[in-house]
Amino acid sequence: MDKNKAVKNLDKVISKVEAARLRVSEHHIVKIIGISKYSNAEDVAMLYNAGQRAFGENKVQDLKQKSQELDELPLEWHFVGRLQKNKINNLIDLNPTLMQSLDSLELAYELNKKLKTKNKTMSCLLQINSAKEDSKAGVLPEEAKEVYEKISKECSNIKLKGIMSIGAHVEDREIITNSFKITKSIFDELKEYNPKYCSMGMSSDFELAIACGSNMIRVGSTLFK
Repeated sequence: MDKNKAVKNLDKVISKVEAARLRVSEHHIVKIIGISKYSNAEDVAMLYNAGQRAFGENKVQDLKQKSQELDELPLEWHFVGRLQKNKINNLIDLNPTLMQSLDSLELAYELNKKLKTKNKTMSCLLQINSAKEDSKAGVLPEEAKEVYEKISKECSNIKLKGIMSIGAHVEDREIITNSFKITKSIFDELKEYNPKYCSMGMSSDFELAIACGSNMIRVGSTLFK
């Protein structure tokens, strides 16, 4: 990807996000996370120079490699993949800005235990399987509030900042919209915990997600193509 392409891609995404968020409200702010899993450090640097600051990786090893290669840039790194228990310590050492894929109470307990040992905290989003698809990780919608409350009360080293979900993996826009609406209604139910982020929407469906109330999107292919 060359410099012009990076600027063009980012401009296109920003224009679409702007239009979508203004349809919701002029006060509705949406944060863009560039998912860089299929690209290299050079492409991330290109997008940084075009104005993008937050990037996400779904493998701990890739996050480590890119964050080290680009450590002179003030980037915000997000972890968005499935976290294996044997990689927890590695992720803690990388100090991500946000871990978006806390997908079970069991993982929260394990993560909290290891954070305590290292005397560190981590900001996380609870991942919800709103589409109830077997291929997706996350807590079920009907258990989400209870799990969120438990983590908030019992895991003092985890700072929950909201929730994340992936839209239904189907062609039918109505089903995708419904999965986003379920996530947003859970976000609204958690008001007393002051959740900051409702992270939903990817390259193929982020405009739909923003219409349903998303304030953080994770786009990869549209930025890095």
